[in-house]
Amino acid sequence: MTFPVIVHPSNGQFEAALVGAPDVRAIASTREGALAALESALAKRLDQGELVALEVRRRGLAGLFGKYKGDPTLREICEVAYQERDADVRE
Repeated sequence: MTFPVIVHPSNGQFEAALVGAPDVRAIASTREGALAALESALAKRLDQGELVALEVRRRGLAGLFGKYKGDPTLREICEVAYQERDADVRE
């Protein structure tokens, strides 16, 4: 697995932190040491639970975007609406 990590100098040492989870971090005297310590911390956490990806559906109007993209009925409804609109404009 690959995780985004930020590594930066901190008080003469190096700190590695998991992006999006600031409480998952490690500090060591070298960059490589901080990354190894963070890898170990992540492994311990993964041993205690399961890593899953959770997709959260959009709500409100944003949840409708693209929902009917392939629905041929929508195209028919639009055509009727456009014809009625154009007829009203001519009158």
